[in-house]
Amino acid sequence: MELSLFNVLDILGTMAFAISGALTAMDRKLDLFGVFIIAFVTAIGGGTLRDVLIGNTPVIWMENTLYIYLIGIFTILAIIFRNKIYYLRRSLFLFDTIGLGVFTITGVETGIRNELDPIISVALGAMTGTFGGVIRDILCNEIPVIFRKEIYATACLIGASAFVLLYNFGVNTDVIYIVTSLTVIIIRLLVVKYKISLPSFHLNSGKGNF
Repeated sequence: MELSLFNVLDILGTMAFAISGALTAMDRKLDLFGVFIIAFVTAIGGGTLRDVLIGNTPVIWMENTLYIYLIGIFTILAIIFRNKIYYLRRSLFLFDTIGLGVFTITGVETGIRNELDPIISVALGAMTGTFGGVIRDILCNEIPVIFRKEIYATACLIGASAFVLLYNFGVNTDVIYIVTSLTVIIIRLLVVKYKISLPSFHLNSGKGNF
């Protein structure tokens, strides 16, 4: 595999989401098998959905087993050094945010390479970045963060839109990758730090309300 910046970012995203999944699983006190399964689906869930939607089958991790080895290695490292991670939830947030930013890039890039409409490319970026986390949260019996008030998918959409805009202006690809990933990561860090969230809606539970 040619080691371009795109490939490096893809590996970084896989690493980050594998660690994020492993940390979540250990935080839920799952057994060894459970830790590996959660790490695996977190790392490849979004990319698998992306490939299935565009008809790119077998999906990327089936054609390139490097991803399986990477997930296994970083899951083992997360297990071994779990006691070295003093702030588990902060570490989980950090790795999840890195994976979110990087996988948004791979999703948008895939859409552009397949000559899809810019809106579809942006959607692919958001799905690639978020759906690994969605599957992780569902398997760990949590409401996925994408469905809560916290700004998560919105950060992906903004980053993906920036990617498409810069691409259409002919900006250097490596610069686009860096700007896009940093946009998603910085937005996530800022909204969590300053507790910025989207409005939530609910139905009144009183009788006679529809």
